[in-house]
Amino acid sequence: MDINKKIDVKEILKDLDKYISKNNGRGWVWRDAGAHQYGEFTYYQSGSPLKNSVPLPSARSVNNIDPQPDCSITTEIASGRFEDDIRRMRMAAWHGADHIMVIRTAGQSHFDGLIEGTTQGIGGIPVTRKVVRAQRRALDMIEEEVGRPINYHSYVSGVAGPEIAVMFAEEGVSGVHQDPQYNVIYRNINMVRSFVDAAESKKIIAYSNMMQLDGAHNANATAKDAWNVMPELFVQHAINSLFSEKIGIKPELILLSTVPPAASPTPDLRLNLPYAVALRDLFNKYKMRAQMNTKYMDSSTREATVTHVLNLVLSRLTSADIQSTITPDEGRNVPWHIYNIEACDTAKQALVGMDNLKELVNLNLDGTLGKDARALKERAILYMEDIIKQGGYFEAVGNGSFVDSGFFPERNGDGIPRDPKGGIGAEDIFVRDKDYLAPVAAHYGYNNYEQYGVKDHLELIGKCSLEDPTMITWIDELDENDNVYNRLEETKKYRESNLIKPEVEWLGDGVIAVDLCFPTSKNIAQAAALELGKKMNLEDVEVIHTEILHPVEGTRIQFKGKVAFDINIDELEIPEEPEVMSVEEISAYIDEHPIKVVAGTIGEDEHSVGLREIIDIKHGGIEKYGVTYEYLGTSVPIEKMVDAAIELNAQAILISTIISHDDIHYKNMKKLVDYAIEKGVRDDLVIVVGGTQVTPDTAIKNGVDAGFGRGTKGIHVITAIIKALQEKEGK
Repeated sequence: MDINKKIDVKEILKDLDKYISKNNGRGWVWRDAGAHQYGEFTYYQSGSPLKNSVPLPSARSVNNIDPQPDCSITTEIASGRFEDDIRRMRMAAWHGADHIMVIRTAGQSHFDGLIEGTTQGIGGIPVTRKVVRAQRRALDMIEEEVGRPINYHSYVSGVAGPEIAVMFAEEGVSGVHQDPQYNVIYRNINMVRSFVDAAESKKIIAYSNMMQLDGAHNANATAKDAWNVMPELFVQHAINSLFSEKIGIKPELILLSTVPPAASPTPDLRLNLPYAVALRDLFNKYKMRAQMNTKYMDSSTREATVTHVLNLVLSRLTSADIQSTITPDEGRNVPWHIYNIEACDTAKQALVGMDNLKELVNLNLDGTLGKDARALKERAILYMEDIIKQGGYFEAVGNGSFVDSGFFPERNGDGIPRDPKGGIGAEDIFVRDKDYLAPVAAHYGYNNYEQYGVKDHLELIGKCSLEDPTMITWIDELDENDNVYNRLEETKKYRESNLIKPEVEWLGDGVIAVDLCFPTSKNIAQAAALELGKKMNLEDVEVIHTEILHPVEGTRIQFKGKVAFDINIDELEIPEEPEVMSVEEISAYIDEHPIKVVAGTIGEDEHSVGLREIIDIKHGGIEKYGVTYEYLGTSVPIEKMVDAAIELNAQAILISTIISHDDIHYKNMKKLVDYAIEKGVRDDLVIVVGGTQVTPDTAIKNGVDAGFGRGTKGIHVITAIIKALQEKEGK
């Protein structure tokens, strides 16, 4: 795949019925965690570098290194249109994600069989074979591009769990959520049915070396007071993990879905750290997936990011084999591209920033931390004993023992009770006949091959679809109207022409966000924002965030809306990117050719801030590269600029000009050049001009060597000076 070309969804869909992923049979892939060198720094909790990536913005100061953490980084993607999610997956991979988790549409947990076709999802995507295969094919291409295996993940839950597990195994899915307790408590699926289905599903998962996550974290996402359900979380983890291990899933592929139950403004670390320490002590044979807490998120991305960072501190103080990155706009329930990427960058930046933290600090387990962690473990053991006293798990659930917000042994009576004999799929489990036979590679329970005089399925039928994907029966679109081909046709002009439109989720959705402040109360500000959006000719205007700065003095508003027009790339005036030399190239040149610059603001211009940022070392100016300068101040006559350069034997003149009425800024440039010619030094001097009203082309037309406008940095200016000096030397 060409890194300079957009991913072609139509190419991915072409001959998809015949595609077999290279990931089939590969299972889950961990990073090569350990010590790795990035630039001049050694990172001890890191993975190897990517072949192609986007470093953090601040990496510009350290030669654009892009250190990768040791743990897998998750991003959860599911906008409802899998073809657009593929593009977001590519973006996320470039920002360090190697665990792509696809959220299923909410209704899929209620289907009693595999669904086919690729209808648009709501609150997720319908995970059909076609969707899974298309996204896995795209990820196969993307992992070649970034140079690292990418794990693909979804959910084995609901009454069609075993069928989904088989399809995932056939299609090379690397990781899954599977926990019968999720079905029982949150989907009201019959308990017997849930555990029987889970047994079959887990056998398939074990066969395929998929990584398995549990669903215990749903308790603290549901309970009234999440920080009180910590003992229950341990119990749920224990039940599912041991169940999975007994069925055959390797302990190293069993992960606990750990979510800190509390979030600031509670005393976050004081509550969550003992929980994290106790969890890792009790379940040290299993892996940990650390996920940020979303229960308390509202629509503030700032607040969500702070929660995320606090959770990342927990990961570094304890451990995390996978670090999840729920998007910072979770409270808005709007899966925007930018927030997936922002979450990946937040995790990357925080984790590498806290590299080797446990070697720098010690957890005081002899104090309150150790006592609180022990108390949680004791409560969890008592909780399990209480379940046994009640007659077992089914009876305890029936009595409402789970998701009770009391801090066990306290009970608040607000748990979720389920009838052990009721629920969806009740009484649809039957005892197998003694001569039952399932002639497949992976199956939970007994198979009576003896009745056919064979030892296994290979002698009876040869390979099954788990071993030979060519045996899979392919079903394409079933809905004539709502399918991927129609959706691609609707957005064809944005893929096959030079028309573009802003987007947040889907190609051509035209959505933009506006951030502003009104000097008034919340209700008035919200109404004013909607009116403002209409006056801006936006469609479908909706307030997505409101933040009170003061009850009457000010309200921050963010609203979204859709633009109704397209932008033609061919009609844009695209300025050339200023050339930038590497720091090593600049330093090498200045070591051999010392540079002195005369700088000042010319004419009657008193503005100096921008110029000082270009020359001073404090702001990354040219001084940091070894350039010496003489700053002459503001409102400097052009004659003085040239005379000073002659007197000081300078190689360059750097002037700043803001005032532009009657084109005085360009007239002064020409006067300065003419005076340098008059003094006979023009060929010896590099003249560079900067200012908010300066354009490079017009500056050069007026005789100077280079011109710079807004956004200019010191490295742009010193590059221009050196290039001009080299050109003069060549002459």
